[in-house]
Amino acid sequence: MQRIDHVLPWSSPGTERRLSVFRYGSGPCKAYIQASMHADELPGMRVAVELKRRLRELEAQGRLTGVIELVPLANPIGLGQLVQGQHQGRYELASGKNFNRDFFDLASAIAPALEGCLGGDEPSNVRLIRAAMQEALEVLPPPSSELQGLQRLLLKHACDADVVLDLHCDFEAALHLYGIPQQWPALRSLAARLEAGTVLLAEDSGGSSFDESCSLPWLRLARRFPEAALTPACLATTVELGGMDNTAPERARAYAEAILAYLAEQGLIAGDWPAAPQDCCEAMPFEGTELLYAPHPGVVSFLQPVGAWVEAGTPLFEVLDPLEDRYSLIRAGTSGVLFAVERMRFAQPDRWLAKVAGRQPIRHGRLLND
Repeated sequence: MQRIDHVLPWSSPGTERRLSVFRYGSGPCKAYIQASMHADELPGMRVAVELKRRLRELEAQGRLTGVIELVPLANPIGLGQLVQGQHQGRYELASGKNFNRDFFDLASAIAPALEGCLGGDEPSNVRLIRAAMQEALEVLPPPSSELQGLQRLLLKHACDADVVLDLHCDFEAALHLYGIPQQWPALRSLAARLEAGTVLLAEDSGGSSFDESCSLPWLRLARRFPEAALTPACLATTVELGGMDNTAPERARAYAEAILAYLAEQGLIAGDWPAAPQDCCEAMPFEGTELLYAPHPGVVSFLQPVGAWVEAGTPLFEVLDPLEDRYSLIRAGTSGVLFAVERMRFAQPDRWLAKVAGRQPIRHGRLLND
């Protein structure tokens, strides 16, 4: 095991933040796993603790056939953001920016340099593109903020990986994944192993999130150079490990074993591993996700459990105004999986309270909510 510590730029005088990367194994393939990019989403961090322990064991046994890089704490900036005892790990307080948005566009940066260089040998093309990605990140001007420096470091470690897993969670939720449609066949096994409630697929959900900054460049370059032998070489997904309170040890160990079995399936770990379950959730278009809001302030009562299949018209929650006696019953507008609900039980303006993943597209454009 190799530990790599990066000092983040722009720390205040007298202080210093570090990003720590743990590298295990060796070989031609690489997986990259990070946890808690949104620093108050702790289930992934808890799973990373189990992954560290198991990867040490597997490395000592000589069973790692590829490189696995693990970042147990991907956001040291957000981890320290406590405001009157409340953790604020989703947005950088200095700028108001979401930590998981606006990652660097690698495809646009390297495409000009690849003109006339890609041919019919796909492995050679992959090596050339990955080298160009690393070089593009190296020659960028110095980062203008601590957040930008952090994002570049994360992308630099991930952009040459064959598999990228970004571990998150939602407020109160069933386990679910995000990915691009072209990679659903390869992601199905991971979803089955994790017993996901749904998988949300979109080629570009808007916002330049971390997983798409790793997977989408390959699609964009393949379209830019149709004559070249080029298919997506980075299987990247965001794994939402249920709700924010999902940190039980037995659950973390089960998730870690599921991830390791999946990496073994991808050729990174040797030995016997359980086969993926045949049963798997249904993948839904991310455009089919309905976000439901309250029409007025009030205390919220949810009427359906997360993970449940709901039909259009099913009552999902009620909102009661304790002063004006206003009452609203909010029903699902589409049939699908109720995969996430808000943890706060008082309705706020323009804040979603429930999400239903449906089969029919109902939204277009930017799909991510900040």
